[in-house]
Amino acid sequence: MVTPPDVEKIANWPENKRKEIVANWTNRQVGSRLVSETDKLRIWHLELKPGDRAPFHRHDETYFWTAVGPGKSRSYYHDGAVKETAYEAGDTQHFELTDGEFFVHDLENIGDTPLQFVTVEFKS
Repeated sequence: MVTPPDVEKIANWPENKRKEIVANWTNRQVGSRLVSETDKLRIWHLELKPGDRAPFHRHDETYFWTAVGPGKSRSYYHDGAVKETAYEAGDTQHFELTDGEFFVHDLENIGDTPLQFVTVEFKS
């Protein structure tokens, strides 16, 4: 079952972000473009120029991402967290999501270089 975000956890967010996370609660587009898909996985590319932002999207399958180059981001998460992250080329992070586990977040490039990632999702 897909339930909307806990309104109290995001109460201090800007209004436009509160509205967008609700509207995109089931958005599964985790990259700028899907470059390959098989019955077992999806491969996405994501590129954000400085100041650009990827809208809220949902992760509910095991996946990993790798940064293509350096950069810096800010993300708002459905649990109310707001995190800033610095990346170097080759940084990789894995997420093991089992049945029912998920998270929803956005991604904003707050650095002065393009943010580029390759994301691989493993279909359940």
